[in-house]
Amino acid sequence: MKQLLTTGIVLTRTDFGEADRIVTLLTPDHGKLRLMARGVRKIKSRLAGAIELFSISEIGFMHGRGELGTLISARLIQYYGSIAQDIERVQQGYALIKMLHRATEDQPEPEYFELLQQALAALDDVTIDLDLINLWFQSQLLRLAGHTPNLRTDTAGQKLDAETRYTFDFDSVAFMSREAGVCTAAHIKILRLLFSHNSPQILSRVQGTSGLLPDIAPLISTMRTTYLRT
Repeated sequence: MKQLLTTGIVLTRTDFGEADRIVTLLTPDHGKLRLMARGVRKIKSRLAGAIELFSISEIGFMHGRGELGTLISARLIQYYGSIAQDIERVQQGYALIKMLHRATEDQPEPEYFELLQQALAALDDVTIDLDLINLWFQSQLLRLAGHTPNLRTDTAGQKLDAETRYTFDFDSVAFMSREAGVCTAAHIKILRLLFSHNSPQILSRVQGTSGLLPDIAPLISTMRTTYLRT
């Protein structure tokens, strides 16, 4: 069989036998790959250092006759070492990887690889708030799955007004005007940024963002659990 080359991010690792490990990697061009990394748990293994969590590697692999292929080679391209130095960022990294793994099929679009790559880079930047990264990631998963909320008009079809307060209607996936509504124009602005193509690095520079995140967190979380397999 022909050896193939690609770039991969580890999603899961499972020990197998005395020295082997089965790894699931997300790639931009081959979807998810389940590969047997033989001898990787041995001290002198050349593969071990390049298939760590929170890293991006160039890998060589061969397809198997079934779902499980074989990892032939691995070369570390980028290791996000700052994540491993902070237990909260480690836990958040695990959560985001698990979320993406559950939300995607075996052949996800390349955009999912780019999303996870951006998420790791954001987690590696200790100046970026973890709550912001988490809500941005969930918003992007929803966007890629085609579940972006209506952030332009309300449930009556009227353009959202800067002076009106709103509550979110999950049936119509749009805002409904309510005098006692929690959401204001400022909340809607942040939601537009979260569901856009902006990176967490850019969002972290927007003043006042952190104070609004607790109000919109339930909205995004409910959408995620409703529309995605997470």
